[in-house]
Parts: sequence; structure tokens; C-alpha cells
Amino acid sequence: MKYYHENTLVIGDTHEPFTKPGYLEFCFDVGRRCKCGTVVHIGDLVDNHSISYHEHDPDGKSPKEEFQLARARLKKWFKAFPNAFLCRGNHDCLVDRKGKTAGLPAEVFRPFRDIWELPKEWVDGWEFEVQGVLYTHGTGYSGKHSHVHVAYDMRKSSVIGHIHSVGAVQYLDTGKFPIFGMNVGCGIDREAYAFAYGKDFKFKPIISCGVVTDHGRFAQVFPMS
Repeated sequence: MKYYHENTLVIGDTHEPFTKPGYLEFCFDVGRRCKCGTVVHIGDLVDNHSISYHEHDPDGKSPKEEFQLARARLKKWFKAFPNAFLCRGNHDCLVDRKGKTAGLPAEVFRPFRDIWELPKEWVDGWEFEVQGVLYTHGTGYSGKHSHVHVAYDMRKSSVIGHIHSVGAVQYLDTGKFPIFGMNVGCGIDREAYAFAYGKDFKFKPIISCGVVTDHGRFAQVFPMS
């Protein structure tokens, strides 16, 4: 099958090792059906629940156990998607933040790439522009219209994740040409203890991924059945 670099698959927040079973296979299938030759992971590759600043589950895994399980599961993503752009998410930054809280200099910590053994074909950064579309995690934004606000702020078509309960695309007319804002949803297992904080939330996570085609002019969200 021929894949096209101008067709981009966007993987939602995975929060390994708390990804919903079957989400990887779902993303792979969507990418194959849409002939996506470019892959972007929108961020929060890992969860880091055991070292977060929020309330921990005392019966959950230790930092070492969670780390080892996450790294083992990431190998499946690296195998399924040999090349990808990875946007750094807020959960991905928890190791560095904990270091600052402890008053330790950055030199004593392993780089993010080394911790999670990212393949050299995975390019990580805060944001990327592909076919004129901005891809960024969405840290600092909140609310169900965050994807629209990012597009407004950046004055260009933009794709985010971060807001788990939103999977949507909205087009805006700037007077010159249409742009869009898209939130791709996420791939988390909401039954996992790491997401117990959301059990009473009115809106639940949207398990989905996104695809951008037509040289960055058309975007759509694919919900997982």
C-alpha cells in the first residue's frame, strides 16, 4: 500500500502505561486506511502518576514499577510507528519538574529521550509545523474550545490534545483563507486508577485519534468504537 507524507495521523494522549487496550491497534488501522505517511504523537506519551503533584493512589504501582511497565509498552508503539514527531506534554515533563522541586540541577538527570529509549527516528520537541499546520500538546489551555483558541492565537490551523473530554474540529475564516482548530481526544483507559480523579466528571474521555489531509487543509477526528 502506498502512503502519502501529506496525510498525517495524529495520536492522542497515551499516558502509558495507562493506555486503553486496543488503542494502538486502532490508531494503526486509521493510519493505514487513510494512507498516512506522517505520524504525530500529540503529547503525554507517559503518565508519571507515581511522581505527579496530584494525589496518588497508595495501592498503585511504585515509581520504578510504573516506569518499567511504561517503557515496555512504549516499545510496541515504536515498532508500530517507526517514524514520528512527538510533542512534549505536561505529564512528560514531570521528571524535570520534580528535579527542580528537589533543588537538583538539570545535569544530574537523564535526558527525556534516554529515559524512555526513544528511537532516533522519533523527533521530540514542544511543537511542530507540518504542511502549514501547528501541532502542540495544548499545555496552558483549558476548556472545551481550547483547540479554537490555539488556532486564533497562532493564526494558523492547529492541532492539540491535552483536553481528554474533547474530540472536535472547528473551522475559522480569517478573511484570507480558512483555518481549523482540532483536538484529537485521547487514548487513555478511564478505568485505570491513574484517572480516578475523573470518575465524577460530567464529560468522559473521548477515545479517538485525528487525521489531517489535503496538504493541511482538511482535518477529521476518528472515535474508537
